[in-house]
Amino acid sequence: MANTATVTETSGHTEYSFFQGVERNFDKAAKFTRFEKGILEQIKACNSILQIKFPVRIGDGVEVIEAYRVQHSHHKLPCKGGIRFSMDVNQDEVMALAALMTYKCAIVNVPFGGGKGGIKIDPKKYTPFELEKITRRYTSELAKKNFIGPGIDVPAPDYGTGAREMSWIVDTYASLNPGELNAQACVTGKPIAQGGVRGRTEATGLGVYYGIRELCNVPEDMKNLGLTTGLSGKKVVVQGLGNVGYHAAKYFQESGALLVGLAEYEGAITNPDGLDLEKVVAHRKETGSIMNFPGAENIPVSAHALELECDILIPAALEAVIHGGNAANIKAKIIGEAANGPLTPDADVILNKKGVIVVPDMYLNAGGVTVSYFEWLKNLSHVRYGRLEKRFSENMYGEIVHAMESMTGKRVTEMERKILLHGPDEVDLVYSGLEDTMITSYHEIREALKSHSGVEDMRTAAFICSINKVGVAYEELGIFP
Repeated sequence: MANTATVTETSGHTEYSFFQGVERNFDKAAKFTRFEKGILEQIKACNSILQIKFPVRIGDGVEVIEAYRVQHSHHKLPCKGGIRFSMDVNQDEVMALAALMTYKCAIVNVPFGGGKGGIKIDPKKYTPFELEKITRRYTSELAKKNFIGPGIDVPAPDYGTGAREMSWIVDTYASLNPGELNAQACVTGKPIAQGGVRGRTEATGLGVYYGIRELCNVPEDMKNLGLTTGLSGKKVVVQGLGNVGYHAAKYFQESGALLVGLAEYEGAITNPDGLDLEKVVAHRKETGSIMNFPGAENIPVSAHALELECDILIPAALEAVIHGGNAANIKAKIIGEAANGPLTPDADVILNKKGVIVVPDMYLNAGGVTVSYFEWLKNLSHVRYGRLEKRFSENMYGEIVHAMESMTGKRVTEMERKILLHGPDEVDLVYSGLEDTMITSYHEIREALKSHSGVEDMRTAAFICSINKVGVAYEELGIFP
């Protein structure tokens, strides 16, 4: 990953922190809201910052591990945000990501405050047993400082972590809080057997797909870009084939879009006639690289794939990959920020002047936290989604089909019967809730963009929506005498 502590803007020749970049976007939007300076400063500030160092025995020695947890906003509780394992973890990055979580939750109407955590390690250098020791010790440190709990702060997976690490966290928390009925709700992204929810793995990538699909279904917006409505036939470039990038690419391809470029850290490949995602993934698994894929052209420098001819560009890997130095070379008409902070503020200025629609990360990659919210609710209710209504729905559908057959004298085929009688499983309900969330939130942002004179980009409109919701919450709390 890129070092996000400081990023140099080529066009402006200035250095700024990732967190200051988030604040810059906040300030740009804040002037379009009604809140006084003091409330805006409270919304913007990180409420609680925990920096910890703890020893863990690794091999024959002891390592001192550096870690963080930031609670950006307490306007809603619990706080919510992932935990990443990376050598690039630092306080500035964690603060910025926690702030983005506050605004992200507000946009998609998820009642959480923003949080984020990180451990400064390279997970590839440790055995699973060593990673387990580090994760469990980190969890115990969070518990000591009251930085974890179902109603306090609920972590989730992020870069370098997954369901395995979440299972260690929930087990450690439960052992430290014996008898706590809602212990499973202390973390999301867990394995299904430990209270996880079906659909969480693909949630962020699916949310990216839903968000871009909704944009492409708006005739007015597509006309302004000189594009037809719908995703079918549109040329897409995806940078990053991790969990988010892979699933976003998968759903784009299934919808009829052409994957004309795929990029990973080892390089990129392109084919204007389209790439078969699953074959590329199989090739990478076999050879260790996406390079030299049959029928594709190699691009040795991965970042150059961002400048390919395409309709839609999906940066789904690193922060600050599009900046003042390369923004002018971007040819995409739509950029969907699947990663956190892939565009710097200077890049925003250049791309907005070019008429590019940038769909901001704080909305577009909110699928993960949306489904995490569903998992948290499931853990608090102690019942699987669909358990109460699935059979009832199937029986009702059966009665309707039977009535139709009796009235018409015709019978539906077995395949049609199977489709018509299908009651909602947990994953069906999760997908439905996510789709509705992404569609509703997109139109909230679009309405803010249209209704505020002087607002020219979706990021500013998204910040306006978030600030308004968080500001109202603070007002209702009555903490400003």
